[in-house]
Amino acid sequence: MQNFTITNIIVFIFLFITGNACAQIETPSLGFSQACASPIFNTYGVSFSFTGSELGGSNQFIVELSDETGDFSNPTVLHTTAVGAITTSPAIINVSMPTTIAGEAFRIRIKGTDPVATSVPSMAFPAYYKIQDEPFSINNLVSTGVYCSGGSYLLTIDNPGTGDNDSPLQYPSLTFNWFRATGPTTEVFVASGPTLEVSDPGIYFVAINYGPCTSVNTNTSNKVTISEASSGGSSTISSSLGNPYCASQGLTTLSTVSANSYQWFKDGNEITGATDQTYITDESGTYAVNITLNGCSTSASIDLDANQFTSSIDVSEAPAENLMPPEGTLIVTLTDTANTPEYEWYLNDVLIAGANSASYEATEIGNYKAVISQTVGCISSKEFLFTIGETFPNVENIPNLISPNGDGTNDTWVIPQAYVSGTNAEVIIISSQGEIVLQTNDYLNNWPQEELNFKDVNPVYYYIITTQDNKTRKGSITVVK
Repeated sequence: MQNFTITNIIVFIFLFITGNACAQIETPSLGFSQACASPIFNTYGVSFSFTGSELGGSNQFIVELSDETGDFSNPTVLHTTAVGAITTSPAIINVSMPTTIAGEAFRIRIKGTDPVATSVPSMAFPAYYKIQDEPFSINNLVSTGVYCSGGSYLLTIDNPGTGDNDSPLQYPSLTFNWFRATGPTTEVFVASGPTLEVSDPGIYFVAINYGPCTSVNTNTSNKVTISEASSGGSSTISSSLGNPYCASQGLTTLSTVSANSYQWFKDGNEITGATDQTYITDESGTYAVNITLNGCSTSASIDLDANQFTSSIDVSEAPAENLMPPEGTLIVTLTDTANTPEYEWYLNDVLIAGANSASYEATEIGNYKAVISQTVGCISSKEFLFTIGETFPNVENIPNLISPNGDGTNDTWVIPQAYVSGTNAEVIIISSQGEIVLQTNDYLNNWPQEELNFKDVNPVYYYIITTQDNKTRKGSITVVK
């Protein structure tokens, strides 16, 4: 009896000890190689198996996260299951990463409470919570920067930046890495921090430090080309809407490098008050800016095209006047490179019905407008204003003063219809030196056809008009500017 009792006690103790010693949780398997969490995605699966004695009724599984070095001295609990929620092996638990996570060597382990057991930690993995996951800007989106020889240029992350720019500087936990591009898709690391002082030419940009989770599409800034300027050198101007750009999109912003002072020009003329780093416009033209930096000066220019198509008209534009030919019609033709163009013609601001081709045969005098519209791609238009006047207007008197300055008024010597082409009247114009400068029986109201060069003294010419019935008119013509 005594031997039987002792044997049973020993067997019971052995079974109890070995049964608990065999309870174990295997190394967890991760359904990911790196955790790139963000506000729109933060769910990761952890699977594990357990063996040994049966689970107790009060058992819970706990998923723990190490620090960024893999140490579990002060673990973070990612998930705790409800009592008795998991009873069969294998099992999967979905966890979310902390919003402050950032590092390269995190590990996960599983703990059980009934019986008490702890798994071997998982393989190490990088993990980052991308609290800011949108493109952002540096250098106020200006694509260039210039520094004087021996100086430097400071690149900064914009805060907050323009428009809806989500500046990463608004998130104090983030760190940044600056790079210099070495090719279209390659770069070298330069430095870390929210700013970068550049003293070497190159193309630079900055990325939020999300380790292998960094995305070139959402976690990096625009690129900025930095160059060294010498006095009298040349810089660049960028257009926010590109060049050429579609004027129907609105105003474009011309930007140049950051400097101490600026002066903008259009077509060689100084733009009054345009002394900022940017200039806003919707007009085509050649824009230039004089730039003063610390210790040197430079300049930049851009030929801005706001319409994306070229066009011309084969008559003189207003205010110059085109004379109606003696036959009573004048064919006006437009030439353009517009994509699927449409044409409109106006006379005295009234649309001419049916006039919708690139040419128009005008039969009336007046003020005309021709409009070319590009209907595919950049929706834009150009217009031309021109005037058609009488070839031989019915003036009453022979003028003794003309001003051939191209303003469309009194540019030529226009005489009464009784002496012009078709009347066979002879018209002679003589200079003050006695030289005959014009002699014709077919005067077209078009003298002088060539520019009369003079500086201070207004030249005087003399005319003799002899009609077909031998009546003569004589007088002088004074030319003024």
